[in-house]
Amino acid sequence: MTDVEQGKMLTGRQSHSQVAEEGVSHLKDTREPTSRTSGVFEKIERVLRKGRVEAKGIHPVPVEDRTSTRYWNIFTVWCSMNTNILGVLFGLLGPQVYGLSLRDSALVILFFCMLSTCAPAYLATLGPKTGMRQMIQARYSFGRYLVSIPVLLNLATLTGFIIIICVIGGQCLSAISDGYLTPNAGIVVISLLGLLISFCGFRVLHYYETYAFIPAVITIAIATGCGGSDLKKQAEPPSPGAGQYVTYGMVVASYMIPWAAIASDLTTYFDPRVPSWRVFAYTWSGLALPTILLMTLGSAIAGALPNVPEWQTAYDENLVGGILAAMLKPTGSFGKFVVAVLALTLLGNTAGTMYAITLNFQTLVPWAVRIPRYVFAVVVTAIIIPVAVRVVSANLLLSLENFIALIGYWSAAYTGIAVVEHVVFRRKYFSKSGKVPYPDAYDHAIWSQASKLPTGLAAIGAALLSCGLLVPCMAQVWFTGPIAKTTGDLGFEVAFVLSAILYVPLRSIERRWIGR
Repeated sequence: MTDVEQGKMLTGRQSHSQVAEEGVSHLKDTREPTSRTSGVFEKIERVLRKGRVEAKGIHPVPVEDRTSTRYWNIFTVWCSMNTNILGVLFGLLGPQVYGLSLRDSALVILFFCMLSTCAPAYLATLGPKTGMRQMIQARYSFGRYLVSIPVLLNLATLTGFIIIICVIGGQCLSAISDGYLTPNAGIVVISLLGLLISFCGFRVLHYYETYAFIPAVITIAIATGCGGSDLKKQAEPPSPGAGQYVTYGMVVASYMIPWAAIASDLTTYFDPRVPSWRVFAYTWSGLALPTILLMTLGSAIAGALPNVPEWQTAYDENLVGGILAAMLKPTGSFGKFVVAVLALTLLGNTAGTMYAITLNFQTLVPWAVRIPRYVFAVVVTAIIIPVAVRVVSANLLLSLENFIALIGYWSAAYTGIAVVEHVVFRRKYFSKSGKVPYPDAYDHAIWSQASKLPTGLAAIGAALLSCGLLVPCMAQVWFTGPIAKTTGDLGFEVAFVLSAILYVPLRSIERRWIGR
């Protein structure tokens, strides 16, 4: 029984039996033998252990277990999670919702992707050094109990992304079924396939996430090639105001910044001697390169819609899935096969996201560490299907806009606080082998001791106080602040900068009064 990261990042020197033994020994450490839950899950775990289904907890990984040196996997994992048609959907919003041309949309996508991807790339460098998942690191600024607030927001963000992915995948399958499969049935199919992959253990996940981007790139290139002549038929958009550029930039940033809340989850098993610049570069490129290209493709498709009636009709029926099916229609049955593969490329995202969700559940509820993570995966899937069928699929773009309002602001505030805590107060220092050379290093011995961790009042206070300027600067479907009416949505920039600035004096006061 091993962790997903072990599966993704195994070195060539490690045998499967060694990894399985490590997973079992760790599991024994993370469960109380006398716990009532151990009897309930004992038989289930015995069966799942044979299939190497991941069930490890959230405990920090000691230095001696951080041995993986396949650093290239950092790129391939992030690339596989982002090389899918979800980025195409976000690209559609530029011309369709904000009235931008293809050129303007592409420039906004390029600039804001390059900028906002720096946040998750930087926090990913802390994984090998600390051996801690991202929300466990957050305890060293938000405290043992108040960390539940960002954890809940992160759960909402991750679950929301999976719901949208399932809707897109379901629409793709429906678009090629000639009426035999409804979008709702397609949603169920994608949801269950994502759950299945999250069960398959390190072998399947390792190979899937390492190579999943390859068929995705091929099929997206085929779809783009088939629709290439029509993509040139760009409609002339109305002249947008300056605020529309900034607001669409907020949408792009809201796609990238939330990765910061799970950035370390996929790098905790790497050798801590890996240069931080290398982790940063692999993470940044794995996130930014596919996203920039796919969002730009989405903007090109949206710009051509008014001049290609067949695409517009397909879009009205099945949104992104309908457009892709229409683009590939000249190729006949092969085109349907390509669309089906495009739908399945979404599973690379759901597998990694589902893994992060289960970790967050265990971080949220103390006793949940005794429950195997696959149980949470089943529970989340049971929630996702009805919500996707009844709420989101009815109006995907409106649901997406409302969802964006939830994720960009809190993710930016969390990132600002996390970066300041690490750079200013922990002085970019790490504990090694359980020894703490600097008092504020990430000591594994106190990761779950509320009396030795910060209270979290400074972090929550900084985030809340930043809302004083954030609210006037936000522009959403349901509210536009007075500043945003002139400038566009500056919410994520304000949330990041102001929370970081406010955190410095508040944390200094907390350290002086509380002593930790």
